[in-house]
Amino acid sequence: MAHAAACPFDFSEHLAFDPALAHLMAQGPVTRIRLSHGEAKAWLVTSFEGVRQVTTDPRFSRAAVVGRDYPRMTPEPIVSPESLNVMDPPRSTRLRHAAARAFTQSSVRGMTPAIEQVAHRLVDTMAETGPPADLARCLSEPLPNHTICALLDVPAADRPLMLRLTQQMLTTAPEARQTAVAAKQQLRAYFTALVAERRRDGGSDLITTMAASERGEEPLSDDELAVLALTLILSGNDTATCQISNIAYTLLTRPDLRALMERSPERLPRLLDELLRHIPFRKGVGIPRVALEDVKLEGVLIRAGEFVHVSYLAANRDPEVFEDPDAIDVERTPHPHMTFGWGGHHCVASTLAVAELRAAIEVLFTRLPGLRLAVPAEELIWDTRTIRRFPVELPVAW
Repeated sequence: MAHAAACPFDFSEHLAFDPALAHLMAQGPVTRIRLSHGEAKAWLVTSFEGVRQVTTDPRFSRAAVVGRDYPRMTPEPIVSPESLNVMDPPRSTRLRHAAARAFTQSSVRGMTPAIEQVAHRLVDTMAETGPPADLARCLSEPLPNHTICALLDVPAADRPLMLRLTQQMLTTAPEARQTAVAAKQQLRAYFTALVAERRRDGGSDLITTMAASERGEEPLSDDELAVLALTLILSGNDTATCQISNIAYTLLTRPDLRALMERSPERLPRLLDELLRHIPFRKGVGIPRVALEDVKLEGVLIRAGEFVHVSYLAANRDPEVFEDPDAIDVERTPHPHMTFGWGGHHCVASTLAVAELRAAIEVLFTRLPGLRLAVPAEELIWDTRTIRRFPVELPVAW
């Protein structure tokens, strides 16, 4: 058995690529690792092709981690045993289909004016208050939280609680384990009550939409709806929240990229896509899979019952797929990246996250001329307590 490298994956210096992950990539597409929490060692797959195989091959199961103390980065497992994120097809297909109905391209296009309106309102407040302002608190956190809470029709008074509880669930600090457990229980109880209310009173929100099964489909149970809503609130306050700050930081510290955006605004979607590929918005790995039988992967034999982690961050830097992968190159030939996952666990709300990012960046840089960092870049403080990569505060002036 190959030696297992101890991998805390705690690197958090600006948005530089984790050197420990780069070292593992250099050793080969499949290596052996041990994470900070959990019972066992795991295989780590870092090549684009290897990650694609693991995430699409039914011989690798997410559901098989349920009930096991699987290798992970957080003291408390983030997902509930009933979560969509630890289901395999065909069971997961029904839940994903229920959620995906709300996030089609046409549905998100319909939401975009409301997202832009909220972005304008948040920037209005920044402008009225005057510089300096913390972009993380003023825009990056409230815009995605407002959007997903509005879709679920969470009362306005409860929305700050949603943000606080999801942040507590993402912690990697061992001393915060009980806080994370309590946060997950509180969110589960909250959405159980909200689902019961929507069953009774109806509504025009996402929970009601997901509860309405299409012809021939088995309706979702109350438990399934509650866990699905919890999953959406967690993901809704994750990727877009980090990436609004990360992309703004990158544009504020890369004058060439900012000039490109301002000179050719029609190229913003392509620029955002390349930044999503390039920026390591999280640390390490997520939820592993278990090999259900012996599988040969990238020349390595993985035995039945062994844990397998994939790194989407590493796959996004695979030189076999992305030429000069460490460069931000808007001119590169477009190729799908893995920032939103791949296969059966690709993020169902990725279209919404992209719409939020585009609205935030467009409104921010259009409305606040001369936008700049209010402190030297080297003085920014970066998150060290969760699985994510982002500046804890992002002071800006204009």
